[in-house]
Formats: sequence, C-alpha cells, structure tokens
Amino acid sequence: MNSISIIGTGNMARTIGALAIAGGNTVEIIGRDQSKAADLARALGGNATTGEFGAVPAGDIVIVALLYASVVPVVTQYGNALAGKVIVDISNPFNAAADGLAIPDSTSVAQEVAKAVPPGAGVVKAFNTLFGHVLERRLPLDVFIAGDDAQAKASVAEFVKSLGLRPLDVGGLNMAHWLEGAGLLMMGLARQGVGHWDVALGATEFPR
Repeated sequence: MNSISIIGTGNMARTIGALAIAGGNTVEIIGRDQSKAADLARALGGNATTGEFGAVPAGDIVIVALLYASVVPVVTQYGNALAGKVIVDISNPFNAAADGLAIPDSTSVAQEVAKAVPPGAGVVKAFNTLFGHVLERRLPLDVFIAGDDAQAKASVAEFVKSLGLRPLDVGGLNMAHWLEGAGLLMMGLARQGVGHWDVALGATEFPR
C-alpha cells in the first residue's frame, strides 16, 4: 500500500485517484478550492481524505495533476513542504493547437520542477502519455517513467503496479522532454494515424 497525495481536482486527478483506491492505496486530494477537493474525495470514497492547499501533503508520493503552466508555480509555492517527498509530474506542455511543445527544446516541465523542489525531494515524470478516458478503463497499460532518483522511480513503479499497470523506466530526468514529445505524438496519432482517441502507447516485447 502506498500513501498518495494528489494536487488537483480535474479528470486526471479523479482517474488516478480512483485507480489508486482500487489498488489499495491511501489517497489525499488537495485543491485550491477546498470544496472541489472535498467533493472529489467523497466521490472517490474508499476513505479518501482532503488536505489543506500549501500544507505538508500526507502522501509519500505527491502527484501534481495540474495544467503544465501551473505545475512549477505550485511546486515553488509549496517549497519545503515537499521535502522528502516523491513528486510526480504528469503534465504535457502543449501549445494552443496541441501540435507543438510550449517550452524550450532544452528542458521539460519535470526538469523545471526538479529545480524548484527542496533538497531530498525526488522528481519523476509519469502518466503523461496516457489519455485519461483510456486510463480509467483499467486496462493493462504501460506507464513510462523518467527520473534521476532511483529510489523515487522505484516508489513510483511500485505504485504503478498497484494500479494494475506496467511501469517502464525510460532513463534519467532528461528523458522527460522526450516523454512530453511522446504525449504530443499521441495527439497526432489520435487525430491522424488512428483517427480516434481510444489509443495508448506501449512497448511490445518479442521472444529472444
């Protein structure tokens, strides 16, 4: 069982929260709007709780389920309240047309988060290549993860397994930029390649 805090009250927060509870994890929902956070916690059930925005999260793993432009400012605002936590960035920094990235090629949201967190906090990129409506179907999907902290990645991998999903480590945090590009690739596949949104990116292993 993992202890999870989710900052955000949107669709991905709801979906990951539901999967987490179904997987036997404890879940804390945190939002700027306390009433929305409380509503989501009640909807999730399973002893889901609410936390105070800006206070030390209860979870060892803190999933920042916000639009990309809010991720670094919120992490910065939390400051030392995130010391010792594993921070999971799930965002995709798409431009307005969702046909390009809205950040420089030399970085990623997760890498900028790593600059903002206090010492002792680990940063992991995960879940950004999965559409929420596909994730909520609870299919056996692949979750790509990237990070420089081996223990943080191991904690996230354990959590991912509890959801019935397969964690796949793609390397250090520099790979987060390419995972964000893979999120963009998924948009192109949905719009052009397969022509619908019921699609997921995964890895197929062949016998050796």
